[in-house]
Amino acid sequence: MEVLDHECPSCGANIPFNPDTQRWDCKYCGASYTLEDFEKYDKEMENNAKEKKQANEDMIDEYACQNCGAKIVTDKNTSATFCVYCGSTAIIKNRLQGEFAPSSVIPFSQNKQRAVDEFYRFSKKKWFAPKEFCDKKNIEKVEGVYIPFWIYDCDSSGNIDTTATRITTWRSGDYRYTKTDTFRCIRDGSMAFEKVPVDGSTKFQDDIMDSIEPYDYTGMKEFNVSYLSGFLAEKYDVEKDDAFSRAKLRMKNSTIETLKNTVLGYNTVLVNRENVDITELKSEYILMPVWLLNIQYQDKRYTFAMNGQTGKMVGNVPISKKKVALWSLLIEAILVLIATLIVLFI
Repeated sequence: MEVLDHECPSCGANIPFNPDTQRWDCKYCGASYTLEDFEKYDKEMENNAKEKKQANEDMIDEYACQNCGAKIVTDKNTSATFCVYCGSTAIIKNRLQGEFAPSSVIPFSQNKQRAVDEFYRFSKKKWFAPKEFCDKKNIEKVEGVYIPFWIYDCDSSGNIDTTATRITTWRSGDYRYTKTDTFRCIRDGSMAFEKVPVDGSTKFQDDIMDSIEPYDYTGMKEFNVSYLSGFLAEKYDVEKDDAFSRAKLRMKNSTIETLKNTVLGYNTVLVNRENVDITELKSEYILMPVWLLNIQYQDKRYTFAMNGQTGKMVGNVPISKKKVALWSLLIEAILVLIATLIVLFI
């Protein structure tokens, strides 16, 4: 994991990125800066683009958690930080550069309070969730994390061979007839995919990262370490080619489903054979914002994730056995009442 704090040009204090104002606001001296302000400041300090890039790389040191082995990156002035996974401190040294330097980043648009509020709304919508699950005391940790993603632009071409059926029913006299006509339908076509995402970290469950999609790529910015200010960031540990296998599967399934949806006017459509080729055109390594909430409830930890750009929340809520039992008794009582009324009025 990586955490970076940018220094305020006015007073030297750590200055985080504010998702509400989309600026860097210093709570100590009251100064407020845009990304352009920081770039101008860096240019004045470094005098040329090469030195500025080196300065960005030199700002980041890497630490290793001695407890669980997770990677944590912080700025050069921080000697220790905590691990978002186990809460312990970890110290190592390296740089966020070279192959680990993202090309782009989607900045946080949602703040920490919005993540907490959305968790409450999300959990209260679950009928069978324990009432005390949403107690404030159960929220252990809320962290904004930049998750590494690989995104791919690809062309897809393929064909499918299907068996489709058309069912006709009619009545004649006392008899009801059903006729099933079977057809062989073949479809082929091509599709273009842009920015298909696959998370590049094994530390986050793929189904959770898939569930908080989609992201709005119009909000994507050229990577600058200043966006990491006040947040954690994970380095990828899934190589581009390995992640591409998941991307290919998603695009293959999407291609087959799209071709299948063109077989219209039938009651059933069964795909017997498919052949899909995926050609990679372009790939990028980027960072996307996620709020992670760790909830401790009855000696068990529950993790919720919120899309840091759109506010979409996902997670698993425990089920209250008491609520389930009460609802079962209520439904049983209603069924008994209905049966009694039927008997009385027959």
